[in-house]
Amino acid sequence: MKDTSVEATSLRHAQFGRASRNMRLQTLVRLRWLAVAGQTVTVLIVAGLFRFSLPIVETGLLIAALALVNLGLSLRFPATHRLKPLAALALLGFDLLQMSGLLFITGGLANPFAPLLCVPVIISFASLPLRQSLVLLVFAIACTTLLTVSPYPLPWHPDEILIIYPVMQLGIWCAIVSMMAFAAFYAYRVSMEATLLADALAATELVLEREKHLSQLDGLAAAAAHELGTPLATISVVAKEMERELSDDDRFREDVALLRSQSERCRDILRRLTSLSAENEEHMRRLPLSSLIEEVTAPHRQFGITFQLVEKSDRSDEPVGHRNAGILYGLGNLVENAVDFACKTVQLTVEHDADKVAITIEDDGDGFAPDVLSHIGEPYMSTRNREMDRAGGLGLGLFIAKTLLERSGASLSFENRGPDETGARVRIVWPRSVMEIKD
Repeated sequence: MKDTSVEATSLRHAQFGRASRNMRLQTLVRLRWLAVAGQTVTVLIVAGLFRFSLPIVETGLLIAALALVNLGLSLRFPATHRLKPLAALALLGFDLLQMSGLLFITGGLANPFAPLLCVPVIISFASLPLRQSLVLLVFAIACTTLLTVSPYPLPWHPDEILIIYPVMQLGIWCAIVSMMAFAAFYAYRVSMEATLLADALAATELVLEREKHLSQLDGLAAAAAHELGTPLATISVVAKEMERELSDDDRFREDVALLRSQSERCRDILRRLTSLSAENEEHMRRLPLSSLIEEVTAPHRQFGITFQLVEKSDRSDEPVGHRNAGILYGLGNLVENAVDFACKTVQLTVEHDADKVAITIEDDGDGFAPDVLSHIGEPYMSTRNREMDRAGGLGLGLFIAKTLLERSGASLSFENRGPDETGARVRIVWPRSVMEIKD
């Protein structure tokens, strides 16, 4: 799928550019207000309810600093403002520093809230570019390491001494750092997959809109012929009158004759456009299954690959459906993919009955690599194991084809042909009701 996948990729980048990972300020502000509320409640419970010794002034100042910065951001910027990566990194770094300060004066890693240091890192990997996220991860690990040397005791009962041995400190440090790294990697992968999927679906919509636009050009040509017919007829009449009046004038005779001949030529062109639209209007609206197969295979018959059409059902009972740009594009993509990887032959098997319509596309190439069969249809994934991948390589075209066909009501299966035959097999099955016009 060389042309289709590359074209869809260029369409996506033309429309959206690079995937945006700019965080909305309002989202971060709300999370920080939640942090301010949580920290305040925790301090009040520890100091008021449990009566533990707690540096109230210092913790109050740190919480107030976070609240003031948050209030300033809310007043300075609109709710729809999006942060640039460096600005978001600075704010998340401040959050991490404020949280580390609270933990440092309340027992360091012995504080049971120490794992909350992972939260800014997770947010960063889910919403910021990888470079800024890695910087924040390193800073978070440094803050976690600094907490191991906190001289402040954990707020506890005054008549008890809570001893945290160095080996326990090391275990807590390892647990927090490993959790931080794992959660960051997991958040980054989930976020990137969601971004890729959104971009691929957007490219699918763009391709489908283009196909619908192309299918409407015939009607536009007919409308243009109709609108241009009247003024062109007037020009032709005037040209005839001028030719009759100026036929004896050598200065204008040739020019007037040329004007009339060219106006007649324009009328012939418009007449052909009008008749072409009238002849094909019904064909463009109603599309028998056999015509559908011919239309998706015709552009690929000039590449030295033999097409074998196997019809298991009688054409007299074939379904006749509406022209569907998504089906035409999706099947064309799959046929093109088969031609790209076939050695000599591509076979299309068509069958239909009262319940279903099925099309099977097979080629005699190398087939799908076993390790990617279970992932076929994901965006930006290579689908074959050929070293020179003529199909464009990223799998976007196959994703678009699969998505468009599934939207039309089809179910698809991808497999290799079997131990005795080489090549790939794609089977597309629709309920007959969605492939047939109800009279």
